[in-house]
Amino acid sequence: MKESELLKRIRVMMVIIMIGLFISGVTAFPLETELVWLSGLFGDMPIIGPWLHKISEALVQTNGTYPFLAYGTDWLAFAHIILAVLFIGPYIDPVKNKWVIQFGIIACLGVLPLALLAGPIRGIPFYWQLIDSSFGVLGIIPLLFALKWVRYLESEGSRYSGRESQ
Repeated sequence: MKESELLKRIRVMMVIIMIGLFISGVTAFPLETELVWLSGLFGDMPIIGPWLHKISEALVQTNGTYPFLAYGTDWLAFAHIILAVLFIGPYIDPVKNKWVIQFGIIACLGVLPLALLAGPIRGIPFYWQLIDSSFGVLGIIPLLFALKWVRYLESEGSRYSGRESQ
């Protein structure tokens, strides 16, 4: 496969990761509004409806009494957005910034034990732990493809440095 085709594929994977991180970050800002809306939308569904209502109610009460606690989710949102920016490096020069892709893979793997260990401690239903874990499972897929293609570029002696190969 040509270097230009591999670079294009790697860049598509980086864009997928960046968009996913950006969206998950931006959606953490209006958390109360989103949960009230989701609770209304899925309120009649068994299992998930009551859980969304419980979360929504807790968030509305907490924000009403202790609005400063939402500052923590503001920082969570900011962290997701900054992590999205991190992936610009491998978008520009994937060989030089392979470590960012590897970091992303490690982060995706870390989602699983966090969700499955902290979830029960925090009273999170198992099915919701699986939903949370899916972010790591889905996120790792484009990263593994990108890493495979970066390794191929390395094995071919590519010295890609931000310019398309001729």
